[in-house]
Amino acid sequence: MWSTGRSEAALEAALPVPIEIRAMRNARRMRLRFDDTKGTLKLTCPARMSRRKALAWALDQREWVEAQLARALPAEPFVCGATIPIEGRETLIVWDEAQPRTPRLIDGELRCGGPESGLQRRIEAFLKALALKTMSAEVVEYADAASVRSGPVTVGDADTRWGSCSSTARIRLSWRLILAPPQVRRYVVAHEVAHLKHLHHGPAFKALEARLFGPGLSDAKAILKRTGPRLRRIGRRR
Repeated sequence: MWSTGRSEAALEAALPVPIEIRAMRNARRMRLRFDDTKGTLKLTCPARMSRRKALAWALDQREWVEAQLARALPAEPFVCGATIPIEGRETLIVWDEAQPRTPRLIDGELRCGGPESGLQRRIEAFLKALALKTMSAEVVEYADAASVRSGPVTVGDADTRWGSCSSTARIRLSWRLILAPPQVRRYVVAHEVAHLKHLHHGPAFKALEARLFGPGLSDAKAILKRTGPRLRRIGRRR
């Protein structure tokens, strides 16, 4: 849904990187690509399309843009000595082969033992399990508040979406949300639970989303937009 109500300047300012728009006479549709050498977006559009409409369309592709930014910036693998956010709190990864293999959160550290070669895999498995446990409980909480029933909850790692809700009430969420501050994670959970009742983004959906989440919805959205690119880099080897 294009955000054409905003001015050109406001739309352009909302994009995370500069954008170059090129109107082409033979273009039949809009096409967006990310130039990682220059750190800019390049948008081609039909010649008769207004700049404001083109900017609004580009802004609606923000999840795709965030994914491109995440790929362009350095990865942050799970290695000893690295610092990663867990529920928004920066946490030091500490490895000691003699310690238990299952990672443990102790005094602001994520401690893990066993062979160093399996450190990446064990930490990712720990975070996925923590994400599933935490967000499954939150789905139940919000579903009860909305008087709806959720189907199975799963976690994944989609490049462009933080969550999804199917017509069969299945909710899938990014395990990376466990890295984000709790209000960000809960915003996405509330968003997907609201879709259990409204499979659209109309006024009824927005009203339910706001009621479920409570105060601070716009702040949570802004934090996710700002931190999303880093969340997508964490745990990647390259």
